[in-house]
Amino acid sequence: MPGIKEIRSKIKSVQSTRKITRAMEMVAASKMRKAQDRMKIFRPYASNMRRMAVHLMQGNPEYSHPYLNERKVSSVGIILVSTDKGLCGGMNTNISRLVLSKIKEFSKDNIEVYTSAFGQKGLNLLTRIGSNLLSQETQLGDVPDIGKLSPVMDVQLKSYMDGKIDSLYIASTRFVNTMKQEPVFSRLLPLSENLEDPYYENDNKTHITDTKADTKVYNWDYIYEPDSRTVIDNLLDRYVDCLLYQAVVENMASEQSARMVAMKAASDNAKRVIDDLQMVYNKNRQTAITKEISEIVSGASAV
Repeated sequence: MPGIKEIRSKIKSVQSTRKITRAMEMVAASKMRKAQDRMKIFRPYASNMRRMAVHLMQGNPEYSHPYLNERKVSSVGIILVSTDKGLCGGMNTNISRLVLSKIKEFSKDNIEVYTSAFGQKGLNLLTRIGSNLLSQETQLGDVPDIGKLSPVMDVQLKSYMDGKIDSLYIASTRFVNTMKQEPVFSRLLPLSENLEDPYYENDNKTHITDTKADTKVYNWDYIYEPDSRTVIDNLLDRYVDCLLYQAVVENMASEQSARMVAMKAASDNAKRVIDDLQMVYNKNRQTAITKEISEIVSGASAV
């Protein structure tokens, strides 16, 4: 049985750990609220961007942008969105497993894979497996900057336009609620029919149905400056950037939520360990006191 001094040392060590996890939990909770607000503000923007692009394409059915053309797939690009730091539960593990399984599926079909990474954890994974890494960006901070995201995305877009890859996918974590975040592997290019949201295409599709309904009811007739093709090209470029930004924003909200939950679980576990150690400490202390009293009584009786 461990001695009193050793138990006391363990209790102090666990208490110090609990202070750290509690502080990290509160920091993550504060950042989580800001990240969720940022995500909720951006979702209507992405939805309206999608709606506008659908309207423009419906008004110009004779023009087909390269982003909309299906190709025979011989090579694909994958953009992995992860976190720079750990201590966020199984979030990075789940998205890493999903990406590895998809890469194995593509490899079985003799499809070459080119990758890009956002976040240090994803970069470490892609480097470790020896993937064809085209671009990367780490240390994204708490607020995503499109200026740091675009160069990484542009490398993949150029590969797509040059015919080096035939499809482009993005792997990220979708925010469902504070307690649930799910990994998502979605196709960015070619864009889906009517520009359905790749992050919510498996949901109830109410927002997709609304968009389709609008295109059927109204005859969209715009006046373009300088011309319709230039406007559609620029809008679809912005729309693809919008999808990337949405993935990063949702991933950051998921990260802070997962970290808050993980640190709360760690704090609760530390409290249980402290309680158990305190009980053992009290028992040992009581045993030692009882032993000392017995020795004193025995000594007095002998005298």
